[in-house]
Amino acid sequence: MKNLYLLRHAKSSWDDPSLSDGERPLNGRGRRDAPRMGQALGARLVPMTFYVSPAERAQQTFRAVQKNWNGLKKRHGVTTPALYTFDYREVLDWISQQPDELERAALVGHNPAFTDLINYFVGPDTLENLPTAGWAELMLSIDNWSQVAASEGEGELVYLLFPKELGGAD
Repeated sequence: MKNLYLLRHAKSSWDDPSLSDGERPLNGRGRRDAPRMGQALGARLVPMTFYVSPAERAQQTFRAVQKNWNGLKKRHGVTTPALYTFDYREVLDWISQQPDELERAALVGHNPAFTDLINYFVGPDTLENLPTAGWAELMLSIDNWSQVAASEGEGELVYLLFPKELGGAD
């Protein structure tokens, strides 16, 4: 049994057209939502290693989550270039290469890859959209990460949390 945790980066800014996609930072809403998600997730989960897209908005999301998740340290964030993708098949390929002793993998990345990945594992139309700063927990009935490609439709979505469910801010 393996656990896969997906955190889509928080809302990013489009204010500066001179920035490349990978350089875009979080906007005001993203800077509000990510810490709130960190606090909520830290209240129910132990610290774990996060594999984080190198995109600035993903890096900022992890740092904000980390600061508000008791026990989660900066060293728990591992910048992972392969996660700067919008294609779930590339994420699936990266997951399949993880060591088997890793029981759970937490990723910070992008849509549509994450929404598509959830629908791949659980079933078509399971989730229309993983919103910015949205969190999904999947349980996969596999012993080895190399088996993920053959796990289409065999995963279980065990928990979702979206910023709008936390109340307090839009």
